[in-house]
Amino acid sequence: MPRDPRPAKSLRVLLVPPDPALAVLLGLQPDIEVVPSTQQRPQVALVDSVAAVEALAAEAPECRALVLTGRAVPGLPAAALAAGAAGLVLRDGPVEDLAQALRAASTGETVIDPALEL
Repeated sequence: MPRDPRPAKSLRVLLVPPDPALAVLLGLQPDIEVVPSTQQRPQVALVDSVAAVEALAAEAPECRALVLTGRAVPGLPAAALAAGAAGLVLRDGPVEDLAQALRAASTGETVIDPALEL
């Protein structure tokens, strides 16, 4: 039987709330697997609010969260980090930048998109 030459997916990512289009784009990355729930033990989650960071921390404390936002909002980076987020990234940025932010967050780095720093 032929072997699949692609590397095994190694970074499990959860999207909260689910975003099928983003899941497809991230799934095209060679090392990212989008999982449907915390039952699959994601290493990083993309969430849409600071409240979602807190809820995720209660449900899956080992999962690091990145908050997705569409624009710079005064105080949001500080609030996200205070809630336990690993950082803040642009929702509509290039998928490659988002994938790199996920990889960095999974290794313990704090990630804040330069466009969101005030």
